[in-house]
Amino acid sequence: MSDTAAHNPKLDDHPGSNAEKNPDDWTTGGEPMTGAQASYLKTLSEEAKDPEAFDDTLTKAEASKRIDALKQAVGR
Repeated sequence: MSDTAAHNPKLDDHPGSNAEKNPDDWTTGGEPMTGAQASYLKTLSEEAKDPEAFDDTLTKAEASKRIDALKQAVGR
């Protein structure tokens, strides 16, 4: 197997990976948040005792940022 065939960019931990991409740069960031995001955001807003943190009109990018902020607030 060649080095090229063994290389899998999805498994690499590098600054250009999707996991590290800024939500503002997502091509689908303006779409409505996913069901999974809504569920997690609801759970985190309840844990943080901040029910107003949940907003079902958020975009994918907005939900991601809010989730990150709530995770820090509850110590996750």
